[in-house]
Amino acid sequence: MRILIAAGAFKQSLTASEVCAAIAAGLQQSGLDADLEQLPIADGGNGTLDALLAAGGQRLTAPVLDPLGRPIQADYGLLNSGETAVIEMALASGLELLAPDELNPLQASTYGTGQLMADALERGAERFIIGMGGSATVDGGMGCLQALGLRLLDAHGRDVQAGAAGLARIASFDDSGLDPRWWRAQIVIASDVDNPTLGEQGAARIFGPQKGADAPMVKQLERNLRHCFTRLYEQRGIDVRQVRGGGAAGAFAAGLMSFLSCEIVSGIDMVLAQNRFEDKLAAASLVITGEGQIDAQTLGGKGPLGVAKLAAAQGLPTVAIVGGLNIDDALLHAAGLQAAFSIVDKPMPLQAALDDAADLLRRAALRLGYVLKLSQ
Repeated sequence: MRILIAAGAFKQSLTASEVCAAIAAGLQQSGLDADLEQLPIADGGNGTLDALLAAGGQRLTAPVLDPLGRPIQADYGLLNSGETAVIEMALASGLELLAPDELNPLQASTYGTGQLMADALERGAERFIIGMGGSATVDGGMGCLQALGLRLLDAHGRDVQAGAAGLARIASFDDSGLDPRWWRAQIVIASDVDNPTLGEQGAARIFGPQKGADAPMVKQLERNLRHCFTRLYEQRGIDVRQVRGGGAAGAFAAGLMSFLSCEIVSGIDMVLAQNRFEDKLAAASLVITGEGQIDAQTLGGKGPLGVAKLAAAQGLPTVAIVGGLNIDDALLHAAGLQAAFSIVDKPMPLQAALDDAADLLRRAALRLGYVLKLSQ
């Protein structure tokens, strides 16, 4: 038996590499006679940089501002001899950079992600892969664009502050300060969602609560985004208000598409292609995947389903080991996963599960290994 372990990160707990290692440890402990290969994955969210650097590349660190404007150091990567930059926006503008009582999407900004992009541009990058998951922001990507040189001006010609709260004051956009190299750059938006920018399925209503917004704040975020992108349409004739995928990372994707040459791709498909996943499947007899939680959003293009889809195309079964399982198993089976198992084996607080995730994963994989031995 040859098992390919292609698992993603468990948010606020384990990296994708740590998840793969814990699963491998449990399978080995079971005494299962199998060759194991580990392939950390990501779908545009947490772990995207690690996954894309797994096959080689250069990791760099740059000083940036976190979502609330505080100085931090954030990593990004260079591939293809520096021609391609890999920017995981969560590393500069992500939820995990903030304490629970600091979450405030009205104030949070993507400015730090723009600083990473600018640093990579100065190093000669011409193509930019932007991983869109895990953001703390709903600023329509305007903070990022401000870091690149865009000016957001109010009715008096004064600069508007970074963050979603200032979007309501935008009267015009001045892109004369954007480096001319951005007009030639290719931007690849790696996303795991296809939500539109605005509306019932848009950035504010669907993702705002995850970033700390209560019901009144969600309405304000929606109004501010609508104002920003309506003014953009009126001034520049560019309409991204209902574009598919524009709602990714608090409408960050919509903002980038408004000013730069962009394409949106499935994050998981891109990562798997970069790491030659289909070639690795040729030697496998079973695939084990996983992520922190499987729920209805998983069916929209998250990592485990991307893995299962490609494995199924080669006639291989896929099993998932996950932190939380919040979906009908029949739906997952119909979507291509043969089975999914939660690592939580007894009632416990969420924080306890996060703290003990590595051991819980190992034990879940141990149990799976015992079952797989029945077929040997």
